[in-house]
Amino acid sequence: MDARTAALVRANFRTVVEAPSGPERLISAFYGHLFAEIPALRELFPPAMDMQPKRLVTAIQFVLDHLENWDRAQRFLEQLARDHRKYGVEAAHYDIAGRALHAAFRTYNGVHWNRGLEEGWRDITILISASMAIGANSDKSQPYWEATVVGHRRVVDDLAIVRLQSDTPIPYLAGQYVPVAIPQRPKMWRYLSPAIPTNPYGEIEFHVRKVRTGWVSPAIVNETQIGDRWMIAAPLGGLHVDLQSGKDVLMIGSGTGIAPLRAQLIEMGRRGINPRVHLFMGGRYPCDLYDVENMWQLSQSNPWLTVVPVCENESNPWWHPYPPAETPYGMHRRLIGNLGAVVASFGAWSDRQIQIAGSARMIADTRRALLAVGTPEWVIASDPV
Repeated sequence: MDARTAALVRANFRTVVEAPSGPERLISAFYGHLFAEIPALRELFPPAMDMQPKRLVTAIQFVLDHLENWDRAQRFLEQLARDHRKYGVEAAHYDIAGRALHAAFRTYNGVHWNRGLEEGWRDITILISASMAIGANSDKSQPYWEATVVGHRRVVDDLAIVRLQSDTPIPYLAGQYVPVAIPQRPKMWRYLSPAIPTNPYGEIEFHVRKVRTGWVSPAIVNETQIGDRWMIAAPLGGLHVDLQSGKDVLMIGSGTGIAPLRAQLIEMGRRGINPRVHLFMGGRYPCDLYDVENMWQLSQSNPWLTVVPVCENESNPWWHPYPPAETPYGMHRRLIGNLGAVVASFGAWSDRQIQIAGSARMIADTRRALLAVGTPEWVIASDPV
């Protein structure tokens, strides 16, 4: 695609994202065209599809951002297609989906549709559908595994640690995330990061914080029972420590975002030699640092690991019944402030492999803080979904 056409579709997509209800209107048109062509596809999706506009717009934006680095965009799309196998979507469906997406842009633009947009979006949707068909055909493993809840513990009022035993081991890598469906919300898949590495016994652990306006996380925190059967789909994501690079590591996690970092650190603890790792654990309140003592214990037996707790507030909120716990003897004192600003105050960390995990807003804020002090963008890793 030439630079002029790329600029044209990017500018057009920006008008969609910035328009009031623009993403919702575009995605509604997409599903309208898709289900009109194959009505049976509607049965593959949950009744409530309120998360779909955000997810699809995020995926399209990632593709447009990487048109000049298509290998990365293609890897992302292939992974996305492998993920969609859990719904029952097949490779043959992507050609139809590509046509439906092209028709959705035509419907959305209406009288402003022109030859340039027609050709530009046609090329983009063909690239997307072809890449996803390749991804769907490339993975012959089972689309999901079943697991039984064997433990459910409320750490604070809005956060639970859930432990499961899968029928067969799930082949994920530490740092990846997996789609999860629970019996209380059928077909409503959500992405969770395992907090422990994979093991031959099929044990897996998730740390879940309740999203006030969410459908699934409140059910996990409030309604999960021992014996519930969950479905866990094929792993996604690429957070990892490159042991061959010779570089030390900076990990930045807030709240339950520490889970993929925690899994990697536990796995690294099984090896004898590792790069130095600084782990900054952040939260709004001290009670959000629910796993800091476990990470400190891990650092005691692994001198390559340094754990630094960071809080925005010195005391716990009024609704939390306990005062802040004392920092364990020998551990770095708890720092007060915004997580990204605190990390950036130590310098650019330009000689490190950097991983950021947490909410989308936290990742964006921390990335900006690091870039502002001179951190090279290419050393910062986070998952796009």
